[in-house]
Amino acid sequence: MTKQTQLLADKLKQDPRLAEAKRLILETVAEHQETIQSVRPANPDLVQSYEEMLEKFGTLRNGTLFFPYLSSGFGNGPFVELADGSVKLDMITGIGVHGYGHSHPLLVEAAIDTAVSDTVMQGNLQQNPESYRLTDLLVKTANESGADFKHCFLTTSGAMANENSLKIAFQKNHPANRVIAFSHCFAGRTLALAQVTDKAAYRVGLPDTIAVDYLPFFDHKDPQRSTEVAVNHLKYLVKRHPGKYAALWMELIQGEGGYYPGDKAFFEALITVAKENNICVIADEVQTFCRTTRPYAFQHFELDKLVDVVTIGKISQVCATLFTDEYKFKPGLISQTFTGSTMAINAANAIVGDLIEQGNFGPNGRNQQLHDYFVAGIKAVGQKYPGTIAGPHGMGGMVALTPFDGKPEDSKELACRLFDAGLMSFMAGGSPARVRFLMPIGCVTNDHLDQACQILERVIGEMAAERNA
Repeated sequence: MTKQTQLLADKLKQDPRLAEAKRLILETVAEHQETIQSVRPANPDLVQSYEEMLEKFGTLRNGTLFFPYLSSGFGNGPFVELADGSVKLDMITGIGVHGYGHSHPLLVEAAIDTAVSDTVMQGNLQQNPESYRLTDLLVKTANESGADFKHCFLTTSGAMANENSLKIAFQKNHPANRVIAFSHCFAGRTLALAQVTDKAAYRVGLPDTIAVDYLPFFDHKDPQRSTEVAVNHLKYLVKRHPGKYAALWMELIQGEGGYYPGDKAFFEALITVAKENNICVIADEVQTFCRTTRPYAFQHFELDKLVDVVTIGKISQVCATLFTDEYKFKPGLISQTFTGSTMAINAANAIVGDLIEQGNFGPNGRNQQLHDYFVAGIKAVGQKYPGTIAGPHGMGGMVALTPFDGKPEDSKELACRLFDAGLMSFMAGGSPARVRFLMPIGCVTNDHLDQACQILERVIGEMAAERNA
């Protein structure tokens, strides 16, 4: 009997018939994508059935969708076809999830590889080699400029990644039972994270779970003063509740809060106080991951040696919590029947690797180039219609603008009218309220950004004319 030296799974993947099938699928998808190059209105013959489906879906899920959006399941990069036949230019990408747009060949190929895999879902009792490769990639990438993360735990969502980070911090720093976060932060909507998230509306009817105190965030208009105020307040809190704080929770760029970037000196000053008081420093990068000049925002701000735990998500498809040896958790604290789908894990490996290889990072990488180009286009719209746009704000693949007076109704009206005109965005912040974009950094081009700015210009012009009438 001959000794088998090759896995059966490898034989399957190398079967020429599978390679040919993959080639034909990718070729077929690309051929049909040629028909989607710009936005288009709905097909009148599909509108009624589409609206009926939306209404029934809203009833089933106990709430209508914010946008009347149900994808057909097909698109071309930043363009997505809806089930009513319309095509939208997607510059919010599921609030950052679809970082490679729609029907991207890289992800189609990952899906084909997944289709011949043995399980849909990986979890506590079954992990495949792709899970190992992803955790290894995430840790090595995190440590490339001086950080010392040793561990990475994959999970299904950003909320779970954040939950796991809190559990790690609480266990290590027991009996500390409080958390410090920034005003206007967003951490998630679980029972614990709803307490961290600084929005009372998300806690209506929920029991108190953990005690959270808030620090004012960095003010770029007055860096020194805002840093002094935040540090002094942090010192006051730790003096008032000595030994009670388990974690300092930091969004390095506030996402839902309005796309406010922080500052290296600001963070360093706060972290110094945290470290003096044995407080775990957590960087929440669920929205920022892969969208700045570095894969991790803590690298962009040069905080590599200062962060204890970091969470990632959205563009990575499967989410993760990375942590140093000091914060290794004890058996039983974290375990997941669902670590993530095999498709999400395959996609994550492809996405993170490709962003690195195609040059998205660096001071003049694609992320920064796309940001500068989009910001210039938005500024041009604001200059054409003075008083309509403040900003733009944000960093890298995160861009926001403040419309008109910055009232929530202004932001909502603009986002909805942009959607009707074919451009997808969303809201952020409160005072002022903003319209934000999370462009698909894996596929967007300057031409796509030009189309986005043309739609923005038309809608802003219409709104300005109505207000001046």
